[in-house]
Amino acid sequence: MLNLAKNLSRIVYDFLIEAGLSETLSSYLNLFILLIASVLFVWALDFTIWKVLRWVTVVLAKRTRTNFDNFLVLNRVPLYIAHILPLVVLFELMPIAFVDFELGGWIAEKILKILIVVLTIFTARAFLRAVRDYLKTKARFKDKPIDSFIQVFMILAWIVGILAIIFVITELEIWKFFTALGAGSAIVLLIFKDSILGLVASIQVSINDMVRIGDWITFEKYEADGNIIEITLATVKVQNFDRTITTIPTYSLISDSFKNWRGMQMSDGRRIKRALIISQKSIRFLSTEDVEELKRIQLITKYLDTRSSEIDTHNALNKADKSLAINGRNLTNLGVFRKYVLTYLESQPVINKKMSLMVRQLEPTPQGIPLEIYAFIKDKRWENYEYIVADIFDHLLSALPYFKLELYELPVVLNKR
Repeated sequence: MLNLAKNLSRIVYDFLIEAGLSETLSSYLNLFILLIASVLFVWALDFTIWKVLRWVTVVLAKRTRTNFDNFLVLNRVPLYIAHILPLVVLFELMPIAFVDFELGGWIAEKILKILIVVLTIFTARAFLRAVRDYLKTKARFKDKPIDSFIQVFMILAWIVGILAIIFVITELEIWKFFTALGAGSAIVLLIFKDSILGLVASIQVSINDMVRIGDWITFEKYEADGNIIEITLATVKVQNFDRTITTIPTYSLISDSFKNWRGMQMSDGRRIKRALIISQKSIRFLSTEDVEELKRIQLITKYLDTRSSEIDTHNALNKADKSLAINGRNLTNLGVFRKYVLTYLESQPVINKKMSLMVRQLEPTPQGIPLEIYAFIKDKRWENYEYIVADIFDHLLSALPYFKLELYELPVVLNKR
């Protein structure tokens, strides 16, 4: 076989010698002509294979129900595959072309081996991208960090490819290479520190289901407040509600604290946790006339009737001196208002009654008494939620004067001239 190849490579050379050219010139012309012939042959082979592969791909795409083959074409996988065989054939033709140039042939073979390795890596990358695009069309994978896993495989492919290129260039034995690699492991770890941290973080984020694409997160350290649009090996992209994009290192998701609102979005309601600060000076006991006036408020009429009767009975049994309001048991405007707020919330169809619902009085502050509303709204959409909360507090703020209560307001200090 070797003799046959050598005889083929000498046909042009012999013809040139017979034509009267020198051996040196004949050798260079022979090399040039054989290289041109090899390249033209390989180009024709490449063109033919690409045409056949494209035709086969189109036929398969029409006959198969899956659209995976469409993503293969979009990512040019058939095109890369079509280049591999012609490149291998060109490698095999090099000994024929460089028959009189051993060093040149050796260099050409090295270059072609490296090109084959690089082309194989590019083919693997295109295939992995096609897999990524295909999986993103599936509902069960839409919120998974597919990009992170693809990048892990790509890193492994590039590592193998770089090692193969080093072996091709240096012709080192494998065990000697890994001995040298072990000695330089500290440098390797330093160079790939972020990638290693990102890899570990991506695995932990995926296994523990900490975040998904589409999750609303709040990350105060990076001033991020919005939805996750991309998770890669090194970064997580968050589109904030002001439409800006914040990029967060993936490993920060496991090293720092952040808030994921997915639990709220998956629950049966969105929480209200907001307080009215009541001025302490406006809180007082209610007189009989006050109670009778408040009974006109329909939501608490029944409550006031029952409660007043209980209090009057208790005070009579204990002979309380009601010449002073502090004696015995009494209703207060804040207590009645608290009951009114609870009854009002229970009457609203937008409030989820199956979840926590309470109106509680918090510890007094220098500003006043916080009266906190703790409830859950059925509609979790942000715009609707804010509209409903505003309606509720508009009503409560307007109701305060009926109970002779006032909100705390910071006193206005006038400049003295």
